[in-house]
Order: sequence, then C-alpha cells, then structure tokens
Amino acid sequence: MIELKEHDHAKCVDRILNHAQDICSKRGVRLTEQRLKVLAVLADSHVPASAYDILDKINRQGNKLAPVAIYRALDFLTQQELIHRIESRNGYVACSHHHGEGSGKGEECCHGDVTVFLLCDSCGRAGEFHSDALSGLVETIASTEKFRANAPVLEISGICEMCQQSGDEDQAP
Repeated sequence: MIELKEHDHAKCVDRILNHAQDICSKRGVRLTEQRLKVLAVLADSHVPASAYDILDKINRQGNKLAPVAIYRALDFLTQQELIHRIESRNGYVACSHHHGEGSGKGEECCHGDVTVFLLCDSCGRAGEFHSDALSGLVETIASTEKFRANAPVLEISGICEMCQQSGDEDQAP
C-alpha cells in the first residue's frame, strides 16, 4: 500500500487476517487453512501478486498446493471482498481498507464506494482508497447510459512518494 503516514506492517497484516476471520464467521462461510494462507501471502506485501506468485511463495514455505487450489482460494476471497483483483497487473492484493475504523459503515465499508488503486510503476506497490464522491459520479454516468455498474474500480499508474524521494522512479519492478 502506498502510505500517507508511518505504517506498522505487522499490525496491518494482523488487522487484515483478523478482519477476514471475523467477516467469514459472521457470514457463516469457512476461511479454510488454504484460503488463510493465500490471504496471508497477499497481506504480507502491498505489491499485487499473480496466482503463480502466490503458489510459489506458499510452496517455498513447505506447503505443496496445486494451482487449482490457489484459484479456488482467490475466487472465494474475491467473493468475500477480502482481496481485490488488479486488472492491469494481472494480480491480487489483500483489501487493506480500514474496515469499520471511523468509516461509520461497519463491515461492509467498501461496498458501494468506488475503489481507487494508485499503482507505483517503480516499486509496484498498490495504494487502496475508496470514494463516495466518485461513486456518485459513476452512478450519474451509468444512469445516463442506462448502464448498471457492478464493481467500479479505478486504477491510476504513477510514481509513489517514496520512489520519488529515493530517485527510484526510473526503475520498473
């Protein structure tokens, strides 16, 4: 995630995993060990990972999984809105939005908002933001065209502040 302030990554990972367990429990769905391992790999990095990147990381940890198991886990985690697919990078990231923290929306804080990803072309990290204002604009545009938007996502490529400051903006991930 592209951070706007100091970031305690261990706390971030714990928050994502705990949130996933709470949501799955409330919804009555199973967050199996395999699904949790996939989510943990995604939560461990704010750089979008492909299914095969995830498979490689899990297998290097001594857990032998087949590609089909990874894809099933990704499908489940996406359906539960615990991860996001980054289309332009053909990868996935754990949902890092602060669920229920000051949003006033509870567990479904991302639902209905437009999700905006800021994707750093240098380090590869993805920052996740949500916008009610953009949601209204998307609804206006869609209704003008008699179109129903299902999951509005905006991906913006550029260079994050950290890469700008370090001079790494000319190096691709």
